[in-house]
Amino acid sequence: MGLNESHIVMYFGRLSQSGLNPNEISRTASRIIIHPNYNFSMVNNDIALVQLSSSVTFSDYIKPVCLPAAGIVFSTGTESWATGWATGLGTGWGNNVTDTLQEVKLSIVSYSDCYNSYGPIITSNKICAGNQRAKNICPINIGGPMVSRNGSLWIESGIASYISRCDDPKHPVVYTRVSQYQDWIKSYMSSNPPGFVEFNVEKPTSKSNFRSVLNLLLFSLSLTFSIIPFTFSAYLPS
Repeated sequence: MGLNESHIVMYFGRLSQSGLNPNEISRTASRIIIHPNYNFSMVNNDIALVQLSSSVTFSDYIKPVCLPAAGIVFSTGTESWATGWATGLGTGWGNNVTDTLQEVKLSIVSYSDCYNSYGPIITSNKICAGNQRAKNICPINIGGPMVSRNGSLWIESGIASYISRCDDPKHPVVYTRVSQYQDWIKSYMSSNPPGFVEFNVEKPTSKSNFRSVLNLLLFSLSLTFSIIPFTFSAYLPS
């Protein structure tokens, strides 16, 4: 894919693209690990890991998001939130970068509705979410996180992978289902591996759809590197 790790800069604690962000720090990438079974035509296994050049100290403004345990299925209707930098996040095409980080509230869509929208590209590795008011993330936000709340924990249920446009009520956004990749993530963490939290949801079927260590971060292969909600974004210079 021609990625040059030294050109990737990740910002933590950033709320605004311009002006002063006093709680912000940055790191470069030292390694990018693409999932070996990534399939471009089917947008499958759309996930990768980024190893930071150095560790990050957590603060009131920089905190990790939890990872879901293997096999967890987020039930239809589960409230979730997506974040990103598109202008007017939630309407139109939104392919301009906004100055302030945006968020939108979504609901998990059933496997059958998701499949009816997109067909065979919808596999058990994916999860869909939409908004009844036709608000959603925009194409420029592909690669960003979707999180669900379980008590005091925020759990990363998905990574934005595919979208037609921001305000298309007939086509929800397709996300990589993070709970499918526990073994793969752990295989690259020889020491201090993360825990994976449970979520009170239904058992997975054939047609249904603790803290993560910040030395390895998830992202979508679409080359948008936003993962940790409200605190993390990355810049890929031209």
